[in-house]
Order: sequence, then structure tokens, then C-alpha cells
Amino acid sequence: MATLAEIRAKLREQEDRKGGGNNSGGDNAIYPHWNMSEGSEAVLRFLPDRDPENVFFWKERLMIKLPFAGIKGQTDSRPVTVNVPCMEMYGETCNILNEVRGWFKDKSLEDQGRKYWKKRSYIFQGFVTDNPIKDDETPSNPIRRFIIGPQIFQIIKGALMDPEMEDLPTDYARGVDFRIKKTSKGGYADYSTSQWSRRERALTDEEKSAVETNGLYNLNDFLPKKPSDIEVKVMQEMFEASVDGEAYDPDRFGQYFRAPGMSAPTGDPNKAATPSASKTVEETKVETPAAQPVTQEPVAQPTTTSTETDDKPSSERAQDILKMIRERQS
Repeated sequence: MATLAEIRAKLREQEDRKGGGNNSGGDNAIYPHWNMSEGSEAVLRFLPDRDPENVFFWKERLMIKLPFAGIKGQTDSRPVTVNVPCMEMYGETCNILNEVRGWFKDKSLEDQGRKYWKKRSYIFQGFVTDNPIKDDETPSNPIRRFIIGPQIFQIIKGALMDPEMEDLPTDYARGVDFRIKKTSKGGYADYSTSQWSRRERALTDEEKSAVETNGLYNLNDFLPKKPSDIEVKVMQEMFEASVDGEAYDPDRFGQYFRAPGMSAPTGDPNKAATPSASKTVEETKVETPAAQPVTQEPVAQPTTTSTETDDKPSSERAQDILKMIRERQS
């Protein structure tokens, strides 16, 4: 287990490098704190990662949301969003972000850029010691997983850098609980009043027994697997189709990445996005918290030039749009 000093050093190292950015997975191991009612509070106790190589007691996840106008072949389909992993999560260059990064230099493209920019979340594990969600049942293994957004994470991280915190909050004997408090601001859920408890608390005998019996999770197991070269190409094609305002094409993309709730296609795998693909690539399983109900944002329809015609292949239309955006940047 890493010491508090090691965690602080690692956090500083990450800050220096920066120089100054739903689906429950099908089980109730993930605690849905976003379902708390306004004004309520949940008390959590974080536990360390089972992976001894992980300095932190969390794992950062980077995802990109690709919105589509609907599903191809379905006349009454609604807009869908497909989550794909950002390659920066694996220490590699993300071609999608490289494309989108320049959009922020043009004010007319900023909203489009934010739509396609990477989304951060953080995976933790631990106990729920005070649960305000009445219909949430504690699973047989009471060690839950938590998908924490940037707002709460900054509170967690900020306290770790406070010199007055002398021990790791995950310490079994001298750790502290974390209180998630839900309010609202501007019509959206707000967790800015969440905080660490002021008093130390040792794990109870029941909690210690649960750790000994069930073991800790290796948090890395809940990150999406690294995409293959074929999947990276498919993600780029999906990105271009999304920017072009097209519907999601299950025949092209369904064997690689699908929207939540969609079943795997049963057609000919040779019709997939990449002709050289000869076998089905297993769907990337992603655990993301169910979003708070919001109005669906309309998919922006890119402006086409007068030289474009409807008989152009969709890939060429998307490339024309991206070319236009690049020219506007330059």
C-alpha cells in the first residue's frame, strides 16, 4: 500500500506534467450515488486497490462520447451515444483528440469540440456505511465500486494534498470516511459540499471480515481493454460518421462498439468497417454512471460546401467536413 507521501508526490508529478481535463455494468456492485435525492448524504469508506503497482486508491478512466442521429435501418430510432476509450488512457496518442483540439481555436466550433472531448471519471472501491437510497440493495459482497466524476474527485484530491491529513484515508485503523452530499445548482446535480469526515474511524470487525472473505478488487480490471489497431481505425470511422451527422450503422460498427442496450449483430462479419477484419472483436465493456435526466442535445449538422453531392460516400463527406474545419483553423 502506498504511503500518503507517495500519493502526494505522484499527484504533484501529474500536475507538473499538465503544466497548468449510462450503464451500471449489469450488477449492483456499483453504488449509484447519482440516484440520491436532493439534500441527502451518503457515507463511504474507500479501500485501497489490490494492484500493488497502483500508487493511488483509484483508477482514472478517459472516454469519448460519439453521438449519432439514430440507428441506421430503424425509422423511429432516437439519437444514440456510443462510448469509446480515449487512447490517452493507455499512454498513447489519441487521433480523435488531435483532431478536436484545434476546434477550440475557433469560437464557432467550441461547443462541437466540447461534445467530442474526452470525459474523465475515476473508479474507487469501498463500503457504503450510510445509504440514503432506499431501493438500493447491498450485494452479498458489500465492497462496492464507485464511479466518481471530476467535481467530487477534486474534493478528494484536494484534501490529500492538505498537510493536516496525516494518514491515508484508506488506512484500516486510522482512515476516514467520505461524505457525498447532493444538492442542485442551476438545475443540475451539485456535489460541491461533499467532504471527508473530521474524525478517524477504524474498520469494524464486519468490514474487516468482508475484506478478508471477498478480497479487494483490482481496479484496472474495470477499465476498457486497450483497443486493437483495427478497433482504433473503427473508432476514427465512427468519429467521422458522427461528425457528419450520420445514423449509427450496426453493420459497420456493431461488432466493435455499441450503444448501451444494443445486442451484438448476427450478420456477416466481413461487412464490418474494416475489410481486413476476419473475426468479431469483443465489445468493450464500460462501466459508466447513469446520467441525470437531461434534455437530449441535438446533434449538430455540419455545413456542407456547394460542391458536395448526395452520391458521395459517407466517408468522403465526413472527410470534407473535417477538411473544412481544418481550413477554418488555419
